[in-house]
Amino acid sequence: MAEPQEHPDSSLDRLWKEYGRAFRDFDDLTLARWCSQTLGQLHGKVWRMSHPLVGAYRLAAQSAHERGIWHQRLVNMPVGYRPSDCCQAPLLPLFTREVGEFGLLCLHCSETAIPVDQIPSDLLPRIQKWAADYSKVHEVAHWDDKRRDKSDYDAKYESSAEQAERMLAEAAEDLVPLLLEHFPTLLWEDQDECLEIRPEDIPL
Repeated sequence: MAEPQEHPDSSLDRLWKEYGRAFRDFDDLTLARWCSQTLGQLHGKVWRMSHPLVGAYRLAAQSAHERGIWHQRLVNMPVGYRPSDCCQAPLLPLFTREVGEFGLLCLHCSETAIPVDQIPSDLLPRIQKWAADYSKVHEVAHWDDKRRDKSDYDAKYESSAEQAERMLAEAAEDLVPLLLEHFPTLLWEDQDECLEIRPEDIPL
């Protein structure tokens, strides 16, 4: 999550590592201040994972996590945030298509920040239904070779991708904002690499 899940030697992976050098060159106090100030700017909104500001924060957060910045208490935690149980960094939950199985993930350490049974009970049934419906749509991308050999597979794949785009937009507009009543900031995954859905395919 912190970086694209590509082959370690891929050009995209090398590019992200190059981008991350800017934050690795920060001293601990500068990095802590930058993270805290940026979290303040993110506060109170729902953000796409592909947003440039979120992308920059992800790189800084990775470096901060590796160096244990939040354990050092170099700066105060931004107003409105609380420490996450998984890594003690400010709680910044990520809504993914697998929310029904893994809950909300932590942007800082990629572990589960909010387990399924801790998702607000008033929203859990809707979220679980969305996740179950999305899983059925997503499944076509993982059909075995025998099922893919059918003549109508391409059409079914395309139809599933279009449906998944609509469902991701639906989650971003109708589900994730409701979680802002319980968390200071929410991120949502605006792509599905298995169905070749890119952020630009999900206009809101």
